[in-house]
Formats: sequence, C-alpha cells, structure tokens
Amino acid sequence: MANSPIDLPIRYFDSDDGYRLAYRETGEGRPLILLHGFFSNAFTNWIRYGHAEMIAAKGYRLIMPDLRAHGDSAKPHDPAAYPADILARDGLALIDHLGLTEYDLGGYSLGARTVVRMHVLGARPARLIISGMGLSGLTSLASRAEHFRHILTNLGNHPKHSPEWMAEAFLKTTKGDPEALLQVLNVFTNTPEEAIRAIAVPTLVLAGEEDQDNGSHTDLAALITKADHREVPGGHMSCIVKPEFGAAIADWLGEPV
Repeated sequence: MANSPIDLPIRYFDSDDGYRLAYRETGEGRPLILLHGFFSNAFTNWIRYGHAEMIAAKGYRLIMPDLRAHGDSAKPHDPAAYPADILARDGLALIDHLGLTEYDLGGYSLGARTVVRMHVLGARPARLIISGMGLSGLTSLASRAEHFRHILTNLGNHPKHSPEWMAEAFLKTTKGDPEALLQVLNVFTNTPEEAIRAIAVPTLVLAGEEDQDNGSHTDLAALITKADHREVPGGHMSCIVKPEFGAAIADWLGEPV
C-alpha cells in the first residue's frame, strides 16, 4: 500500500562521525533533497502543510532529512559533535549514502544556508532552491546566531507575542532539544559573496514578501547569475505554512525533463 502523504516511514543513515540521522521519502522520479529550518524538522517544514505532496506530484522523489540536533536525528550535547560545516557534511553523507549523481537540492532558512555550504564543499546539484534566506543570512551570521542564543538561554522569560516568544512557542511544537540546538549555533559559517556569485546552476530564491529575517532576498538573487526570484505571501514564520509556498516550488521545478 502506498504511504500516506503525512505518515511517512523514518529511514536512517550514519553520519561520517557515527551519528544516526533520520530522513523521510515520498514520491517517485527525479531526486530532490529538501532541508528544513532551525527548530523545525522534515515533517513540519515539508510534509505537514502539503508541500511535499504537491512537489512529488510533479514527478519527484523527495528526500527530506532531519538535520543533526533536530527531529528524529541524533541530538548530541557534546560540543565536539558540532565542528564547522557539520550540517553540510551530513548532507553530503546522505547523498553518498543514496548514491545520487543527478539530483536537485533545496532548503528553507537554516536548510537554505546548509545547501549553500554544501555547494561550497562540492555538492553539484542540477538546480538549487534557496528559500527563506537573504544575503546577510549567508554572509554575516553573528547577529542571527546571537538572536537564537538569546531565545534558547532565556526560555520562559520572553515577552508574550514577541518574536522570541513566538519562536519559543514553535520550539515547543517541534519538541526541540534546547541544549543540542545551542550547539548548532556554533556551526554557523559565513559564506563570502564570491562563493555565492560562483553558483552557476539555475536557482530559485524564494521568500515571504514580508520576510527580512535573514536579510534581503532581493540582494541575494542579484548575486546569482541564474537566479529566479519569487515571493509568496507572509513573513518568515508564516509563509512556510501557506499552500502558495509549496506551489511556488512545484511551479518553478516543473515536470522533470
């Protein structure tokens, strides 16, 4: 019997340093790896609101990992488990595990940052999707890391309805591990503009029209030669739950050639 679009079985692979990492799959056809955002997981980011089902219907095999310290993946507290670029290296390990040579690669927020780092480290997808991300969210991460460090070290003390309070509320819904997530902040790696300009594949730069959380997505798209810049309704936390978000990705990808 075909899997429910929502209830997808968990699969596992081992990272290069021996941690058990989870991923889910749906659909058949051309492989597309999608990475979720910080505090989130594959189910919440891609499956819960129908995006995965919509994209898979175009003829794609969606591969959606839970990043280290998130979801059903290992959540080590040891700082040694979080060297620079470890999330990107986990992504490369998944590609190797699956034996992929022809694939597309995308991510949202932290996931978008990670796919750019994967590209810097040698991943060569045919197409990239960089969503929920602006230029400074790739090139200058100190303030963004401090924002999340403040949230995670002051849980229960944020003013009601503030951005920090809303982020904490989201963390509760995903049952995140604050101690492991604090370690993830130490792997944030700046990507110089020269490396972004070096992206030569067709790239979708997608963001909510009110989203400036990670800087200007307009400025980011301007640096990438083959970028297609698109906006959907909402801000950073709201656009991801709207059907327009998944529809924009599915429309841009089209049916595999």
